[in-house]
Amino acid sequence: MIIPKAGKLTPEQLAEVERIAGEFDCSILEIVGRNRCIYAILGDEGRELMFNRLRGLDYLARVDLIESPYKSMDRKSALAEHQVKVGETSVGSGGPFFIGGHCTVNPEEPNLYLETAAALKEVGVHALRGGVWKPRTNPYSYQGVSKALEIVLEAKARTGLPVDVEVMDTEQLEIAVDAGVDVLQIGTRNALNYSLLKEVGKKTTGSSTAVLLKRGRHMAPPNEFIAAAEYIVAAGNPNVMLCPRGTMPALDGYRNQPDESITPLLKDKTWAPVVVDPSHSVGRDEYVTACSMAAVAYGADGLCIEAHIDPSRGIGDDPKQAVTPAAFAEIMAACRDIWPRRYQPDPLG
Repeated sequence: MIIPKAGKLTPEQLAEVERIAGEFDCSILEIVGRNRCIYAILGDEGRELMFNRLRGLDYLARVDLIESPYKSMDRKSALAEHQVKVGETSVGSGGPFFIGGHCTVNPEEPNLYLETAAALKEVGVHALRGGVWKPRTNPYSYQGVSKALEIVLEAKARTGLPVDVEVMDTEQLEIAVDAGVDVLQIGTRNALNYSLLKEVGKKTTGSSTAVLLKRGRHMAPPNEFIAAAEYIVAAGNPNVMLCPRGTMPALDGYRNQPDESITPLLKDKTWAPVVVDPSHSVGRDEYVTACSMAAVAYGADGLCIEAHIDPSRGIGDDPKQAVTPAAFAEIMAACRDIWPRRYQPDPLG
């Protein structure tokens, strides 16, 4: 991993670095951050002569060997101080980050989403979620339509809040990026779709777009989860958030196997913020508060919670697991009380 003394390398400097790396069958990936660029060495880094030659370049501040299997996501990588921002908010800086909104946006009743967005804005959420396209087990269930994106964008315009939309393929990715979606959500079914993850990273390189990557539903271990995020960062976008959301096998009484306890294991390994989804984890609105509080106690930087102005009129999962904006406000207050006592990794570890 290479850190230049200036904010980024000049074209001439980058060419020289690439030439040296190329002599050792390695390549250089430029990762554009908000304040500076860093440069990942891709290939076999175990070349002492290559490192010595790079360290001898007077315009480089540091050249570090990252022994971790994930070169960019590791806590000790050059991205260790990187801050993921959504809108004007740095995720996990100063308090928990809250995303709220419908599981599924109903294009036939746009006011339900717009009223929910206004109410969530009132209670202080940082971003809105809205299911536009929906991965469904049954091919005959409602799959979502692009028209719903117009409703989400209208809510963004009215509230000024950034929006989070799940994409499942490259066509949806193109539509969402072109529309100015602030957070691209990668759902649990695509959590290990490496081709899509690479495309997401490439399409959003150099932008402020963040990516909320959900954990694989079938018990993706911490290393596999972090390595999936590495695909996005290695393709050019470091603005990644990790989202535990429950795994399989389901625990009787819950929708999934609640997995907020994985948070410390992730934070001990990576700098990336962890934003837990308690709604899909437990699948019942009456359990969401407890799951949210547990997630923050375990060290989560934020929460992505399904909320609806009138859950009984929602579609998709909203009737059973969405909370009202009033309940959301109570969750926020409870989590902020826990925040000062949450788990935090040893800074020297």
